[in-house]
Amino acid sequence: MMNFHGEYEATIDAKGRFLLPGALKKQLEEGEVKFMLARGFERCITLYPMKTWNEIMEKFSKLNQFDPKVRQFTRQFLGGATEIELDSAGRMLMPASFKEYGTLGKDVIIAAVLDKFEIWDAVKYKKLFEEVSPNEYSNLAKEVMVGF
Repeated sequence: MMNFHGEYEATIDAKGRFLLPGALKKQLEEGEVKFMLARGFERCITLYPMKTWNEIMEKFSKLNQFDPKVRQFTRQFLGGATEIELDSAGRMLMPASFKEYGTLGKDVIIAAVLDKFEIWDAVKYKKLFEEVSPNEYSNLAKEVMVGF
């Protein structure tokens, strides 16, 4: 499993393109130019390297498609998933539907999360951390990290 790290600022231009930060590109496998965009949780946009995406698709293929909850989640997760590619200048195109879903403004944060990246509106991303007190963060860690 890949283990990306860091938070990176980027700007979406008038044509919907954003530059993949150089420090982030250095963490990718050599020659990695194709990615999948999907709707993430809490209305962020998730950017998956193809290797990660293919692993997820393999797991999806094993889910019970006769279960209504599986079908609902599959639709939500895969609906609108779009392959994007770095252009020769290192830019990617953010489709308008994803900009709308993530309520992305001009300034965004690309946050590394284990084997993928979350793309957030910069103001919304900052609020994520302001809304959680140090005590709440400590309690969340205690709850989530049980048996770690």
